[in-house]
Amino acid sequence: MKKEDITGIFADATDEQVSGVLNLFAKIETERDSLKEQLKTAKDTLKNFEGVDVQDMQNKISQLTSDLNQKDADYQAKIADMEFHSELDKAITASKARNAVAVKALLNLEELKASRNQTEDIKKALEKVRTENDFLFQSDEPVQNPVMPTGGKLPGKKMTLLEAMKYKNEHPDADVKSLISRN
Repeated sequence: MKKEDITGIFADATDEQVSGVLNLFAKIETERDSLKEQLKTAKDTLKNFEGVDVQDMQNKISQLTSDLNQKDADYQAKIADMEFHSELDKAITASKARNAVAVKALLNLEELKASRNQTEDIKKALEKVRTENDFLFQSDEPVQNPVMPTGGKLPGKKMTLLEAMKYKNEHPDADVKSLISRN
């Protein structure tokens, strides 16, 4: 718009009023151009979505959410399994098992995993296995009949002369000088 256009419409307008109208018109044109650009951008963006199946996208989002939930559940199950096996291994070690693999083979692992009080149930199951298969565990009892060397002297013990002579008669090749005590 030009100054002449405004003075043609408003014949009594002052120069200040004409300048104000021109400034206002310039702002309106700038705003209009900005809105045209935004409209063009929006139309271009919408063209990018032409042919997109919204239902298909929703199905994919649902599938991805389901997969994510499944992976989370799998991860939690693996953690629970590791914790269970760690607890089981500690209990088997504490029970003084000679062979942990053999002891595990005698336990109902699935039942123990599903237990609400795993620690106590593992201890009870190990006690049951111990009573039925005591040979799989180290004994807590002291040795009742220790085995002592039979026949002859203990190595490193000195012999009397009579014992050394007897030993020399039974073992002609033996060197008895080092075996004789000098008391």
